[in-house]
Amino acid sequence: MPALPMDDRAGLDPDESRALLRELERLGSLHALIRWGLGRDPPVVVADVVIQDEYTHDVVMPYRGDRFLVLDTS
Repeated sequence: MPALPMDDRAGLDPDESRALLRELERLGSLHALIRWGLGRDPPVVVADVVIQDEYTHDVVMPYRGDRFLVLDTS
């Protein structure tokens, strides 16, 4: 699986950023992302879905504290 592009706008520690990217690269579907979120401690669910067009959606999930992940899906 090719590396995911990641735009870190939160200024994560480089080690945390790499660890998060490794976790996210294993997810191959929206279903896997939701299961990943539910498996976190505490569990997190999708907070919002922003429709870009008929094929592309941005999925917003809480990450840590006031930080969120925004994943571009198609």
